[in-house]
Amino acid sequence: MTVTFPNTAVLYLRTYKKTPDKMKYVIVTPGGTVQYDVPIMKVQAYTLDDIFEKGLLILIPFYIFSHEKSFPEYNSNEQKLAELKAEYQKILEKLDELEEQGIIGAFDKRTIIELSSDVIKEIAQKYENVQKGVGDIMGGALIETSARRLKNEANKKMALRLLKLEKLTIEEIAKCSDLSMEEVEQLAELQTM
Repeated sequence: MTVTFPNTAVLYLRTYKKTPDKMKYVIVTPGGTVQYDVPIMKVQAYTLDDIFEKGLLILIPFYIFSHEKSFPEYNSNEQKLAELKAEYQKILEKLDELEEQGIIGAFDKRTIIELSSDVIKEIAQKYENVQKGVGDIMGGALIETSARRLKNEANKKMALRLLKLEKLTIEEIAKCSDLSMEEVEQLAELQTM
């Protein structure tokens, strides 16, 4: 019998000068010991561009760790805080783009935003301006996402009413309801069931 182990890595949220680039993974079996190197991923080593270019979206909630050493400065300097807030606004814009392109779904986007908000609240507890400034941006995005969900539900109800009238084509209903043709087709299929 062959057992295949997945590729693994260790993720460090905080790193120091002595943090290694790899660690040994040791597996002790009745037939002997196996060991191999496992790479260490350091969140602080990834820029926002790296995260988005490499599709490492799971790192976004922990991106704030790369700014942790600067929290005292951000908390007392409005200009520096504005720069940090602009970075988080950029994150939201890129997530919106990925959602619009169909690369991630609304659920994935919301999860990333919620996790980011939770991590920011926890890590910036002692820095009220940082917590409020960046936290408000991420919290505002959650409200916007909820509002978008409500709007989408209203659009689906409108499409269903138009489908019942049987006077418009799928394409016309999609235009009127601000839904995609695929969404309207799915609603039409549900309605015939």
